[in-house]
Amino acid sequence: MNKKLVAALSGGAALLLALTGCSDDTNKELDSWAKKFCDPAQAQFKAIQDANAAMQTAGGGNTDSKKVQQTDSAAFQKISGAYASLAKSLDKAGAPPSDSGEDAQKNAVNELNALSKGYESLKKQIDGLNTEDKMKFAAGLDSLSKGIKKLNTQSEQAFKNLESGDVGKAMAAQKGCQSQSASAAPPAKPSKSKS
Repeated sequence: MNKKLVAALSGGAALLLALTGCSDDTNKELDSWAKKFCDPAQAQFKAIQDANAAMQTAGGGNTDSKKVQQTDSAAFQKISGAYASLAKSLDKAGAPPSDSGEDAQKNAVNELNALSKGYESLKKQIDGLNTEDKMKFAAGLDSLSKGIKKLNTQSEQAFKNLESGDVGKAMAAQKGCQSQSASAAPPAKPSKSKS
């Protein structure tokens, strides 16, 4: 039942962390901007990955509902905080030196803040689920997974314009953005699963 939730979340993290690519000839101004964002963002990308991994572990096999609820609640809180911090990092980095960079940056900051609020809302929802009734709890998790899919779409949109063209290449060249992509894959595979 929690696998759907984890799969939905892992999808969002993968989109957010898909900042890889070849970057040979980006200019120094863009590289400097990307470094300003990517260096502090690295810890937030890791926090999102860790939260996904924790939920996956809790959702494996026969874990009891209360434990799943506590783990997912803590993970949603962590992800909410990570998106808020990413918004601050992006705000602090300023607009990338590119055409329509200012609009792309402002939109991404707004979307990241909205994502933070969205995960805060998911935390409240999971905290309110009835763990005594397994069927109701499973139905509640199913409903939450739909909310996560919606947030994943937002996450994709938040970075889509920002990562276009040379800005995306400059971000891909930065270790803070790049190295997280390689390790984004493991959370997508269930480590403890009986199915």
